[in-house]
Amino acid sequence: MTTIPILDEHIAAHVAELFRAFSDTSRVRILAAILEQEMNVSALAEQVGITESAVSHHLRGLRQMHIVQARRDGKEVFYSVIDPHIVSLFQQGVRHVQEE
Repeated sequence: MTTIPILDEHIAAHVAELFRAFSDTSRVRILAAILEQEMNVSALAEQVGITESAVSHHLRGLRQMHIVQARRDGKEVFYSVIDPHIVSLFQQGVRHVQEE
């Protein structure tokens, strides 16, 4: 097992913020959807079953945490996960829960 040194307050806060992104079921479902393919707000709202306003709210938070990115194509904005580490962490979490 890899030993992780004691974290300073700055790093600990960033790690806590990262895991906070996974603390809401709507955010988790949004992330699961855009891991498969980039999607716009209306498609996400339909797939996740929440309002476009709620999807936008969650995406704003995920963008601020540097977890998702937006790509504009004409009037449409498509969202995807930025970092392959996030993809791996998310997938490991899902596998962990499925194996219980």
